[in-house]
Amino acid sequence: MPHLKIRGIEKKLIIENSKEIIDGLTAIIECDRNWFTLEHQETEYIFDGEIINGYTFIEVYWFPRSEKVKKQVADFLTKLVKRINNNNDCCIIFFELSGNNYCDNGEFF
Repeated sequence: MPHLKIRGIEKKLIIENSKEIIDGLTAIIECDRNWFTLEHQETEYIFDGEIINGYTFIEVYWFPRSEKVKKQVADFLTKLVKRINNNNDCCIIFFELSGNNYCDNGEFF
């Protein structure tokens, strides 16, 4: 934990920068790097009958953190994605999980 679901950016860019992503987030969140999951989701944006370029979306699923940490994560991910993705728009969405709704190998947190 955290789990990041990423769409609207080439998978190759996520793979090539995955170490930097996890290293940066590990430093901000102060957790073990093995806790992270990066997932690339294939997507196509459609507008007026055409496939178009769209936003990069990063969904962050995690247990609640402070607003300061959330802001640092958002800033880090936005700057990194804009740098590697030709300065295209980037949206970060946070989903806070609770231990009573998160079950890992049959054990709730």
